[in-house]
This record gives sequence, C-alpha cells and structure tokens, in this order.
Amino acid sequence: MKTIRIIFALAALWGLIAVVPGLFAEAGPQPEYYYGFLGLALVFQLIFIMIAIDPGRFRPLIPIAVLEKLAFFLPVSLLYAQGRVPMGPVFFGAMVDGLFMLLFALAWFLSRKAGQAA
Repeated sequence: MKTIRIIFALAALWGLIAVVPGLFAEAGPQPEYYYGFLGLALVFQLIFIMIAIDPGRFRPLIPIAVLEKLAFFLPVSLLYAQGRVPMGPVFFGAMVDGLFMLLFALAWFLSRKAGQAA
C-alpha cells in the first residue's frame, strides 16, 4: 500500500503545482470553461489525496482516477498526431498524465493483490 500512497501523493502534488498557477492567469475568451476546468482539476487533486491517505478504503475511485488522466492524455495525443497541438507545455502535461494513468492502473492492480492477501 505504500507504493499506492506514494503514486497518488505525487499525482496530487504534481496536479496542484500544474493547476494552481492557472487560477492567476488570464482566462481568455471563455473564462467559464477555463475556470470550470481548473476547478474540476483541483477537485480531482483532493480525490488523489484521499486515495493516498487510505488506498484500501478508496480503491473504487482508482478506475475513475485512471479515466480522469485518460480524459486529457487521449485527446492531446490525438491532436498532436494530427499536428494540431505542438510539442510544448500542453503536450508535456498530457504525457505526464499518461504516465500517471499507467501508474494509477498499476496501483489498482497492486491494491487488488493487497486486498486478497488480507
């Protein structure tokens, strides 16, 4: 369970570092979408913290966390493949989300094994 705690704590820390500065940036032409996205991203960082604190109790949230990472990784990857997203901060952020997506899937698998041993 220690590995799972570390994975989700690192994801929450990374997410907070990536998202909080955006709250102080210019929102652009549709601020409701921009700030709505940031608010939702912040809520998920709280979910990651909950999972990090008690992975056994919050194991059912782990597949949802995988989907949260997929929701950014997949579209950016497809847009990059089409030449619509340059290799830059957005692409890099999506690749980090892809890595955490894989780590979350690993955490879900590890938590299942830990539950069977108990």
